[in-house]
Amino acid sequence: MEIRHNWTKAEIQSIYDTPLLELIHQASIVHRQYHNPNEVQVSTLLSIKTGGCVEDCSYCGQAARYHTDIKVQRLLPLETVLGTAQKAKEAGSSRFCMAAAWREVRDNRDFDKVLDMVKGVNEMGLEVCCTLGMLTEEQAKRLQEAGLYAYNHNLDTSEDHYDKIISTRTFSNRINTIDNVRKAGITVCSGGIIGLGENDTDRISMLHTLATMEKHPESVPINALVRVKGTPMEEMPKVETWDMIRMIATARIVMPTTMVRLSAGRIEMSEYEQAMCFMAGANSMFSGDNETLLVTPNPSLSADQMLLKNLGLRPMLSKKEVEV
Repeated sequence: MEIRHNWTKAEIQSIYDTPLLELIHQASIVHRQYHNPNEVQVSTLLSIKTGGCVEDCSYCGQAARYHTDIKVQRLLPLETVLGTAQKAKEAGSSRFCMAAAWREVRDNRDFDKVLDMVKGVNEMGLEVCCTLGMLTEEQAKRLQEAGLYAYNHNLDTSEDHYDKIISTRTFSNRINTIDNVRKAGITVCSGGIIGLGENDTDRISMLHTLATMEKHPESVPINALVRVKGTPMEEMPKVETWDMIRMIATARIVMPTTMVRLSAGRIEMSEYEQAMCFMAGANSMFSGDNETLLVTPNPSLSADQMLLKNLGLRPMLSKKEVEV
């Protein structure tokens, strides 16, 4: 299958509406054309600064305006971050992601500390990823010079649905940050969340935005809403696994070379459901020994290791390890 950047919404809709088992079959064929189906990229995500965010993302327990049980935590010490990264590498992770609950990066001592974290993790041979909010082009360049491999900045949802979820920034702000990351020569990690009250048209539109970028994001996380008590989204219904599978398979077909990451929401999936997501083209996941994904529950490291063993999957080497 050729790699295209001129998909129409109608074409993506047609793929999305394919009967599920046929859709999984088609996505599996594409997956095998561009990836080793027996490998999964295992990533570890660490919250290096938690809570107290000024944004009003309706799904996020880290927003200061919502009354949740999440404790505000200042930026972690360098030694703590590097120690966690080393444990992640020893457990089989090839990518280490650091997240700070900021609206945007500011040129201050905290950013300098993050740059030191990036340098330290990069020297371990791990792919380093950050998600720090909005970035200027100059800030992106500084991160790249420190050794940053990837930057995560999710679209979250479609452009039309965006202002129903977030009012403190715009969809175009998201796109601008992604553009700045690209200009700095950093790979892009960008996906979204389903279960935010959007409809199928919104899901198609979000995938269309990603699939028609001049260069597809190297990683596309597909998240199921994790309902956090105290947020406006706490009473939303659970996302059906069938919807996750359909999104993953469609993303795999329209962005063949991309790492499609099965992200938030795995805690509510059985091994069988996760297996179907991998069959549909997912080849990346978050795992770690603290059983959380930022501030929401995630399967334990031992459960994930058993999952991979049962499915005959092995952790993927990092790009740095492959080059050695």
